[in-house]
Amino acid sequence: MKVKVSRKAHFNAAHRLYRPEWDEAKNSAVFGKCNNPNYHGHNYDLVVSVYGEVDKDTGFVMDMKILKALIKEKIEDALDHKNLNVEVPEFKHLNPTAENIAVVIWNKLRPDIDASKDLEVVLYETPRNFVTYNGK
Repeated sequence: MKVKVSRKAHFNAAHRLYRPEWDEAKNSAVFGKCNNPNYHGHNYDLVVSVYGEVDKDTGFVMDMKILKALIKEKIEDALDHKNLNVEVPEFKHLNPTAENIAVVIWNKLRPDIDASKDLEVVLYETPRNFVTYNGK
């Protein structure tokens, strides 16, 4: 029997969307207010889901205490109240779009989730705008 378990989390972070090889006019045209040279912030909501077989002994797909600790250590501690462009190494040369942030989060968590389990990250940049990444 396969089941999906999920944990919600939250972090606040600032970013600027831009391509250094583009001029300001093109950056503004493509990224709009997200291209603010002084950065801007979001209150991100995150849902991390693990999908797999229920363990016969524990009844768990994954111990939620472990998932909670992984999200805190790998994601919240690394991203919360940070300027993603400046303070987070993964975004030194990667535009911190919601799509790229979701992939980075997935990559940070994947090594610590049993390989037999599927991992999915849903990142809400706003209550209406969100992205989903499952490694495929």
